[in-house]
Formats: sequence, C-alpha cells, structure tokens
Amino acid sequence: MGSKNVQLVLDAKATLGEGPSWNEEEKALYWVDIVGEKFCRFYPETGHNESFLIGEYVGAVVCAGKDEVVLATQSGFQSYHMKQRTLTPLVDPEAHLPSNRFNDGKCDSHGRFWAGTMEIIEKGATGSLYVLETDGSYRKVHEDVGVSNGIAWSLDENEMYYIDSMRKQVLVFDFDAEKGEISRPRLLIDFAGEQGFPDGMTIDAEGMLWIAHWDGWQVSRWNPRTGMKLESIAVPAAKVTSCIFGGDELDTLYITSARKGLEDEKAGDQPHAGGIFAVKPGVKGTKTHAFGTPYIQQKE
Repeated sequence: MGSKNVQLVLDAKATLGEGPSWNEEEKALYWVDIVGEKFCRFYPETGHNESFLIGEYVGAVVCAGKDEVVLATQSGFQSYHMKQRTLTPLVDPEAHLPSNRFNDGKCDSHGRFWAGTMEIIEKGATGSLYVLETDGSYRKVHEDVGVSNGIAWSLDENEMYYIDSMRKQVLVFDFDAEKGEISRPRLLIDFAGEQGFPDGMTIDAEGMLWIAHWDGWQVSRWNPRTGMKLESIAVPAAKVTSCIFGGDELDTLYITSARKGLEDEKAGDQPHAGGIFAVKPGVKGTKTHAFGTPYIQQKE
C-alpha cells in the first residue's frame, strides 16, 4: 500500500530535520533541525517557515503556552521565548556526559516532557530516557539506551511505546498516566528484518503506530497488539526521521527528513531530502500535547 501520494510541503533542506509536533491553535508545525542548531515553526496554509537559531544541538521542541516552548538540547532542558528570543536553562540531567546530547521527545497528556539522550558519535549505549515534570524537576526512567528516539502512548494510556534506533527495537512499557511511571519493558517490534532503522513515531486514532525509517525511504504502520506491519508509504528521501498528524481534522501526516551525509550535487534521486512532506493516509491522528497543559489550564 505504498502508493499514497506524498507531497513536498517545505523544501527545507534540513541537515537533520526531526521532532515534528502540531500546534492546534496556531495551525502550525513545530520541528527541529538538530545539526542546524535550530527549531522552526511552519504554517502549512501559507508555506511560511520561521527559524529560531539556538546555537547548539536541539533534539526536540514542545509548546508551553503562548510564545513559549521547551527544548531538549545538547545541554539539557531549556525554555525559549519566541517573541523575546531568549533562552533560559532549566536543568541538565547529563552535565557529567558532555559527549551526549538530547534527541527525540514529546509530552504526555499530563504535560510532562519525555526526552532521551544519545552519544553524539553514536558508538556506545550511553543514553537514557528522562521525564521533565511540570514543576521543573526531572527523573531518569530508563537507561542503557543507544539512540533514544520515538515515543507514543496507547489510546487508553496503559502503555508507552519507545524506540531505541541503535538496537533497531520498538519497546513497550506498562504506563501509569497519573504517576508518569513506566515499568516492565519488553520488545514489541524487532526491526532487524526491516529496511533502515526505526526513528520517530506517532500513533493514530485507531491505535496504530506510524514509524519513520531512517535509511528506509518510508513510513510504516504497525499494529501494537500483534506487532505486525500493516502498510508502508514511500517517501522520496532515504533518511526519514519522524512523523506527526496535523491539519484541521488531524488527517494529514507530516513527515520530516534529513540530508545528513548528502552533498547538494550528489543528492541524485532525493533532491528534496531534508524537506517536510505530507500525506493523507486515510486515517486520523491523535492530538499533540503541550508542556504543562493541564496545569496551565487550571491556573487560567
């Protein structure tokens, strides 16, 4: 079922485009260029893309109220005010590991920011998964990680899905939504027989997982109940990094990609690598959560 029509919506030519999230109120797609040391806000309706240069690796961005985001960067969690363009360090869980950086991350329905780390040179399993609480405290919840990547939660919030790209594994944990705790990790999907490495991930309204294939030219859909692959959609870039549902009806799947390792004149059959693509896969997605959302609403 790889015949669905994927469109290029932003020819960003990002070195390492990643971590898309959808802001429902702004009708905007937030995403990062990790190696480009920036995050961006893209408005699909107008095609306008606004860049915010941070000056260090940015692994993930989540919205945190009007004009504010929280970032997972090379030097830990930081908040950023988009109008003032000011960066405020929050906490650096791995200040003792300067050769690591944060990678992918996202918020759960209670507004906690889950993000993991990896070694910059991608040799050892020195990464961990952390949770930044809405009060600014943090916890380490999983360790011995190669490349911390995609995160998603089951529709009933009883399970959390988590990708370690280096190990080519999608894990599943039991999840306690109230406490924000994970337990009983086990293998859900072994990517050993798949093309490329599992990277970013999201979940649709039917509870099926969508996984980006780094070096695999595709996004694929999986049933987490059976661990079976349901379909794949071809993407005109080898290094597909992540995906998220957006649009008014949450029926558009936005897909990020990378051109890392490609020189412009050697792009060949993937001239739009590093771009953002979109496809309507025939199923709706789930909402992107912001940092501290329930608590912000309570205060208002």
